[in-house]
Amino acid sequence: MIFEQTLEYQIDSALKGRMGEADYQKALEQQSTISEQEYATIKYLAEFAVRPMFRTPVHKTPADHGITHWEDVYFPSSDGTPLEGWYIPSVQGESDKLIIINHPMPMSRSGFTGHLGEPFSNVDTLEIDFVAHMAHLSKAGYNILAYDLRNHGNSGAANGGICGIGRYEWRDVVGAQKYVQNHPKLSKMKQGLYNRCTGGNAAYEAMYRHPALFENILCFFGPMTVSMTALMTTFAQLMGVDKYMELMDFEQLKLGGFTNGEMHPQNYAQAVKVPYFMAEVRDDAWTDNPKDAQEIFDNIGSTDKELFWIEGTNRRFDGYNYFGVHSEKMIAFFDKYMS
Repeated sequence: MIFEQTLEYQIDSALKGRMGEADYQKALEQQSTISEQEYATIKYLAEFAVRPMFRTPVHKTPADHGITHWEDVYFPSSDGTPLEGWYIPSVQGESDKLIIINHPMPMSRSGFTGHLGEPFSNVDTLEIDFVAHMAHLSKAGYNILAYDLRNHGNSGAANGGICGIGRYEWRDVVGAQKYVQNHPKLSKMKQGLYNRCTGGNAAYEAMYRHPALFENILCFFGPMTVSMTALMTTFAQLMGVDKYMELMDFEQLKLGGFTNGEMHPQNYAQAVKVPYFMAEVRDDAWTDNPKDAQEIFDNIGSTDKELFWIEGTNRRFDGYNYFGVHSEKMIAFFDKYMS
């Protein structure tokens, strides 16, 4: 006798539900008509959207900027994923001010190593030095807690290696906040956030899900947040496959990730109620700025907020380096709200 089983539901029902019926049907139509070469491009972009293609090493330490004393720290995310980072005390001596810092995908707490060649240079050839930002803040009288997000740097693997551009990483922001609140010394300090891009999106969702955890946060410095629809549509346009965005979402779900719309920071930005500073590359070649950044900024829930445009470049990664070179606005912002 041949074993047969009839399922009482459609295997694709969960994916269809997340995409919506119309987009799901479009994705299936696109899948049946797309060329083999274009489909390979869509699959490449889908992989890029939901899974870091590599781990950027922690390629610098505070010693590279003349800081001789710091501690390696580790603590769990709210779901138990082990996170690693640094505690860097103010070089001015005892301070009661703490800045909690994370980073974008696919970087680490120290930045990005495009200058080292492949595989990093396949994304961008620039070196990004986030430790320079930390050094400016430490020399200005701030203590620093900087950590690697899950699946990045030296932190633990989780979620099958998928990056949610905040949708999983909010748990790391919560873990860092709980670490601070339970620490005998750090818990007594004034606290501010410095979260960029994926780390910023993650902080929005953490504040949305656990607002009570962030009642002691005095301010939020949040450069370079981005919606994945803007980012991935631009990449698709550059590669000539932007008419297949529904199929890209479908491929991202098949990989175990999220659709681009599900990763929008606009969905959680209203939870940010503290003074907020946003900085973006106005002519960013990888997004549809100024439209995307302005929309995210408009959704921020704080009544005390500022949007600063970085001019003179269309290179997104220049924006990540900006405050390591021009630290004045960064320090002035934290001084205003944490003195």
